Amino acid sequence: MTVITISRQIGSGGDEIAASICKLTGYKLFDKHLLAVAAFESGLADQEIVDYCEDNFKVKNFFERLFNPSRPVAQARIWKEGTDGVRQVEELPLDEEHALRCVQEAVMKAYGLGNFVIVGRGGQALLKDKADVLHVRVIAPNEDRLLRVRHSPAMSGRVYSDAAEERRAAQVLLEKQDAASARYLKRFYNVDWADPGLYHVLINAGRMPIDAAARIIIEAARALQPVAA
Repeated sequence: MTVITISRQIGSGGDEIAASICKLTGYKLFDKHLLAVAAFESGLADQEIVDYCEDNFKVKNFFERLFNPSRPVAQARIWKEGTDGVRQVEELPLDEEHALRCVQEAVMKAYGLGNFVIVGRGGQALLKDKADVLHVRVIAPNEDRLLRVRHSPAMSGRVYSDAAEERRAAQVLLEKQDAASARYLKRFYNVDWADPGLYHVLINAGRMPIDAAARIIIEAARALQPVAA
């Protein structure tokens, strides 16, 4: 069967749609287990997981790009063999190039296995030429997104003086994450995150229930598969 990539605006319902697809089809959701396998095969310690994706990508300002273009994005532990032949773990900073490669290798591993739903992580660009991959973009009206974000873990634990302040904070979060996602795809794959030409299906999750959206995507994925003679 095929692989499905989902690119979603934060708060659009894309994660919920991905979970529904997995529930209805038995597909696996791309998760940190695959990242751990890819990290180990890249020489990182087996307990080290690096998920360098749109959700944790930070947009650099001009001076950061100019003076620190390859700043570390994580502390990684790698296996090194000493002169006595004993393997030991060494702490090293992991720059974005190596962190990105780890994610890319995990995405390609998911593609090789098949029957995966990959949310974000540049899947629509990495797998753009694969005939058996369905690329989906999920959007939603701003008010729907604000409602989801205001009730999400990203906003939990914060104290606001009133509802207006909470709404402003949620709006800032939406705009910041949208900018980071767009920049991530542009920086690493030179594509426009919102370009409809990257996708087979565009879902407005504000126009239909989550399960209905999932079923549309499933039918589209089935249509990609070759018909048996």
